[in-house]
Amino acid sequence: MNLQAAQNLIQDAGVFFSRSEDASGAGRMQVNDSNWIVVDQTPAVGMPIEEGDAVLSVVKLSEPNNC
Repeated sequence: MNLQAAQNLIQDAGVFFSRSEDASGAGRMQVNDSNWIVVDQTPAVGMPIEEGDAVLSVVKLSEPNNC
């Protein structure tokens, strides 16, 4: 799922602050969220979260990923 869709789901659950990080380790900023795909997340799917708990690891759509 792209980063924007993931953030929308988190907000639909009532949490309005999540974070994203470049999974490549290059530290790139996610300027256009729809151009990034989520490849991992913390905490795991189904775990309860509060503001700022969700961290989405992402790569650009055109990059190799295991999803």
